[in-house]
Amino acid sequence: LGVFLICTYAAKEATRKTKKAKLYVPQIDCDVKAGKIINPEFIAKCPPGCQDVKYRVYGTDIYASFSSVCNAAIHSGIIDNTGGKILVQKVAGHSGYRGSFSNGVRSLSLPRWRESFLVSEGKPRKGVTYPSTLEYSSSKSTIVKSGNDHVNVITGDAIRKEHQTPPVPTPATQMATTTPTPTTTTTDPSTTMPKPTTTAATTRTTTLAAAAKTRPGLHRFRNIGQWHGCLQRQEPVAAFRRAAGSPAHLGQPPSTHRQSLSFLSLGFSSKEKLNPKPPESISQGNPHCKVDLSFLMDGSWSIGKRRFQLQKQFLGNVAQALGISSAGPLMGIVQYGNDPSTEFNLKTYVNSKDVRNAIEKIAQKGGLSNVGKALSFVNKNFFLDANGNRGGAPNVVVVMVDGWPTDRVEEASRLARESGINIFFVTIEAAVESEKQNVIEPNFVDKAVCRANGFYSINVPSWFSLHKVVQPLVKRVCDTDRLVCSKTCLNSADIGFVIDGSSSVGTSNFRTVLQFVANISKEFEISDTDTRIGAVQYTYEQRLEFSFDKYSTKQDVLSAIKRISYWSGGTSTGAAISYASEQLFSKSKPNKRKIMILITDGRSYDDVRVPAMAAHQNGVIAYSIGVAWAAQDELEAIATDPDKEHAFFVDEFDNLYRFVNQLIQNICTEFNSQPRN
Repeated sequence: LGVFLICTYAAKEATRKTKKAKLYVPQIDCDVKAGKIINPEFIAKCPPGCQDVKYRVYGTDIYASFSSVCNAAIHSGIIDNTGGKILVQKVAGHSGYRGSFSNGVRSLSLPRWRESFLVSEGKPRKGVTYPSTLEYSSSKSTIVKSGNDHVNVITGDAIRKEHQTPPVPTPATQMATTTPTPTTTTTDPSTTMPKPTTTAATTRTTTLAAAAKTRPGLHRFRNIGQWHGCLQRQEPVAAFRRAAGSPAHLGQPPSTHRQSLSFLSLGFSSKEKLNPKPPESISQGNPHCKVDLSFLMDGSWSIGKRRFQLQKQFLGNVAQALGISSAGPLMGIVQYGNDPSTEFNLKTYVNSKDVRNAIEKIAQKGGLSNVGKALSFVNKNFFLDANGNRGGAPNVVVVMVDGWPTDRVEEASRLARESGINIFFVTIEAAVESEKQNVIEPNFVDKAVCRANGFYSINVPSWFSLHKVVQPLVKRVCDTDRLVCSKTCLNSADIGFVIDGSSSVGTSNFRTVLQFVANISKEFEISDTDTRIGAVQYTYEQRLEFSFDKYSTKQDVLSAIKRISYWSGGTSTGAAISYASEQLFSKSKPNKRKIMILITDGRSYDDVRVPAMAAHQNGVIAYSIGVAWAAQDELEAIATDPDKEHAFFVDEFDNLYRFVNQLIQNICTEFNSQPRN
C-alpha cells in the first residue's frame, strides 16, 4: 500500500508539472518576413521598434508572405511599437492585396502573391502544438534522423539535438479535410517531455478508442495521420502523427501493417527500425532538372482497374527517368476522383526507387473526374514549404486525364498559373467527335495549360501506348527555360535604371533618387537566374554604373546603388536611352522582360522620341519618372503606351517614394496580362 501511494503521488506531481510547463516563445527580428519561416503556424515574440517604413507590409488583414511579420502585426493592431507576442498562420495566396494606413503603419498594395498569412493575439489555439524553435527557409542545416525521438540538426561543425515536432496543418488544409480528429492534445516535446508513468496503458486504450471513432471519415482523404491521438509506449514517448501529404489507401482502416508502413515511409523513428541514410547517399539524381513536380493522378471509376495499373506503371517509369533526388527533381502525387487527396508530397521520398514503390501501393479511389477541384487543391495545399517546396525550383503540375474532366478547369487553372505553377496535361483517349457533346468545357486543355502552344499538352490515343511519352514528358518538364509560368513579375526581368545626374539635380536630391532606385530594386527577387538589375547615369555623357551580370544578390545590388557617385553636367536624355539600349538591354537574356526605368528632372537637350521608339521596337518596356522641371511631352514619348500606366510626374524629389508601390504594381499587372500563346 505504501509503495502504491508513493507511485500515485509521483504520478500526480508529474502531471501537475506538465500542466504548469510553459511554451517557450521564440523571438524574431523586425525584418523577418513570413515567407522565410517554414512553420505553417507559430507563436513568436516581436522586439520593440518594428514600426518603421523599411520593414515593408503588403495587404490589409491578410498579408502577402514577403511582408515583415512584426510590422504587419502593428498594422493590424495586435501589438504596438513596444513589441509583444503574436500568433501567425500561413494561408493560401490571394489575387490581390489592398494597401492601407493603420496604427501608424502604411501597408502597400500588390496584385497577387502565392502565399499569405494572418496575425492574431499570441495565445495558443486549443489542440495545436507550437514550435519552440522556428525553421527558416534560408537555413543550411542538414537534418539526420536518429533511432530515438530526437533529430540531430547539423549546422557547420556543430550538432544540436531537438525533439522532432510534426508539422501543424495550415488552416486551408484543415478546412479541406473532412476527417474528424480526436480531441486529445499533445504536449509540446520541446517544452516538456514527462517520463512514462503507470497510466500509459490507460492512455493507449483511450487513444485507440478515440482513433476508432475517426475511421468512418477515412474514405475521403485517406489520411493515416488523422487517426492518431497520442500513442504512448513504455519506451520514450512519441506522438504518432502523419507527415504532411503522406500516402494511405482508399477504404482500408489502419491496420498493424499500415502502422508499421507509416513508420518506415514517413520518417518516424523507433528503436526497432533501421536508421534512414541521408538522402544524398541514396541517389544524386539529376541536378540539371531541379523542379518540384506534382502529378494529378486520375482515380475515377471511368478509368477501370487495368488502365489504372497502366497509369501507375507510367508514373513509375517517369520517376525513374527523372532521377528523383534532393539536388534534382522532387515528385509528389495527388489522386483525384470526387475529391483530391495527397498520396505523398515532395519531401516524402528523395530517390526514384522509393517513389516507384510508393506508386505501386496506391489504391484507386474511384468517383468522378473533378480536375478543376484537384487543381484548386494543389494550388492551395501542395506547394507549401512544409510539404517540401524548395522555393528556387519551378513548380510543375502534370494532370493525367482519362477522356475529359467532369467539372470546369479554367478558373482553377488561371489561379494556379498566377501562383507561378506550370500546368501540363496528358490526355488519354480524348473525346471523339460523337462524344464531344458530353464534354462540359470545350477546349479545356488550352484553357488550363501554362501556354496554349502545344508544349504543355500531350494527347495519347490509347492507354496501351502511354509508355511512349515518358521521355518526351520528362524532357519538357526539365526544360526550365520554357517553364514560363513559374516566372512572376518579381523574378523574370532585366531592369535597367537610367538616372539623370545633371547639375540641376544636386547632391542631396541625387541621394534621394538613389534611395528610390534601391526601394524599387529590393522588392524583386534578384539572382543570376531571376531578376537582374543594371544602372546607367547620364549628363551630356553616359556612364555604365553596373551591368545586368555584375551582381547576382540583392545585397550586392543595393550596395552598388549606394556607391554610385553624383556626376553633374548637362541633360542629354535621348543619348542616354540609346546608350542604355546598347550597353544594357542588348545583353539582356532572351527569356527576360526588358524594363527601363528613367528618372529625370528637366527637359532634354537632344531628341528623345527616336531613341525611345527604337528601344520600344527592341522589346524594351519603358517607364519614365519626371521630377520638378521635367517636360510632360518628353515623359510620354519615352514611356511605353499607354502613357498613363508608364509615365509619372512628381513635383519634388522627396515625394518620389510615393511611386514605388504604383510602379511595381503596374509592372506586375502588365506581366500578368500577357497573352497565353
